[in-house]
Amino acid sequence: MSATEATQKDVNGSEPELNRVIGPRLLLLFIVGDILGTGVYALTGSVAGEVGGAAWAPFLVAFVVATITAFSYLELVTRYPQAAGAALYTHKAFGIHFVTFLVAFTVMCSGITSASTASNAFAGFLNDGFDLGFEVGGVGILVTALAFMALVAAVNFRGVGESVKANVVLTLVELSGLLMIIFIGLYAVTQGNADFSRVVVFESPSDKSTFFAITAATSLAFFAMVGFEDSVNMAEECHDPIRDFPKMMLTGLGVTGVIYLLVSITAVALVPVGDLTDPAKGQALTQVVAAGAPDFPFDTIFPFIGMFAVANSALINMLMASRLLYGMANQDVLPRVLGKVHRTRRTPWVSILFTTAISFALIIYVVRASASEEGATSVALLGGTTALLLLCVFTVVNIALIVIRRRPSDHQHFTAPTVLPYVGAITCAFLAGPWARSEEQQEQYVIAGFLLLAGLVLWVVTWLVNRGGRAKKTGFRDIEHLED
Repeated sequence: MSATEATQKDVNGSEPELNRVIGPRLLLLFIVGDILGTGVYALTGSVAGEVGGAAWAPFLVAFVVATITAFSYLELVTRYPQAAGAALYTHKAFGIHFVTFLVAFTVMCSGITSASTASNAFAGFLNDGFDLGFEVGGVGILVTALAFMALVAAVNFRGVGESVKANVVLTLVELSGLLMIIFIGLYAVTQGNADFSRVVVFESPSDKSTFFAITAATSLAFFAMVGFEDSVNMAEECHDPIRDFPKMMLTGLGVTGVIYLLVSITAVALVPVGDLTDPAKGQALTQVVAAGAPDFPFDTIFPFIGMFAVANSALINMLMASRLLYGMANQDVLPRVLGKVHRTRRTPWVSILFTTAISFALIIYVVRASASEEGATSVALLGGTTALLLLCVFTVVNIALIVIRRRPSDHQHFTAPTVLPYVGAITCAFLAGPWARSEEQQEQYVIAGFLLLAGLVLWVVTWLVNRGGRAKKTGFRDIEHLED
């Protein structure tokens, strides 16, 4: 059997299946919660700083690009309704373990890095909300962040049912915060406090043309639109992934896209761009609420909404990372022990422990680095590098679909319009280019290079481990043959 055939290898013997508890509604909330995350809370001011009042335009372009790539994911997840997502599709298309491993490593890095950064943010929001007096980068923040990640691991191990139920609560809270901002904007319009003429004003702080300024802003806004791809790693825990994914993913993208557009338009209409981009005047969306409803204590409520938002981001990313490793272990691309499933809880417990251990190390780095201005810049670059690497992964996924389409499928599946994978590959590759980043952001390529180098080292180790396992298994078969 070739590495590119659709049949999944059973390299881990009689391991129990993952627990299928995710129906269409839970899947929709999972996708919405993952896309919303903290992106729009953190990026509205930054995007406005790149293009002025037309801050909605980069969010719209990012939504279109994400939706095009989502069509490719939908065709692939309904062809191969298994865990591991982008790495699995790369494996099916090319059958080259090295390429598959790099994609898996890249996606895993994006998830664990996001979760670790979210843990630090959770500790910060908790500190602000309850006025605990912890110092930035101090022991109090570190202990809180590590304890939070341990709780995420416990929920993850407990079961996917408990995890998605927690996701429902967290998603509804973070969604309520954004809807609150939109309704405050509508109220401000009725009071004559909104200036929508600013919404069509384009201003670039650099000498970039309109096209390249929007491109640079789109590369920022795109980070707020990723997340839909995490859901395909949960395919083995959905009731009917072939039926549910197309409708739920497109609905989730549509809901979040509309929310992002309304929030960005509201922000610019109520607050001048110069104020939105000035950190001394507070968080951008807090300024929006203060302008539209000055008597509303949003600055007091915001830390708690932020707490729920980053908690959701951490939970979903750790769910994704553990299922990715589980799926790749079942494809014999990662050490097989990562494919072990707990007999009672029916969760990939070894992968959960492994990803949690990595996140602990990253949390220590992120918290300590946040204590200095230089370190905080490095953490911000790490987040930007995550978006860069995901754009590269999206490019590979679109190309993988083009390759896979040449082969027949043994069952009915969703089919994306023929041209979309080509458009998706080109647009994602374009947004991953250096022209889509400012001079300060060029260091993202250096960080990406170091991450991929670390991935190369791990691939060599994995190859040697799996090679030894295969040789041992072959030796046993040879001995049995001789005894016969």
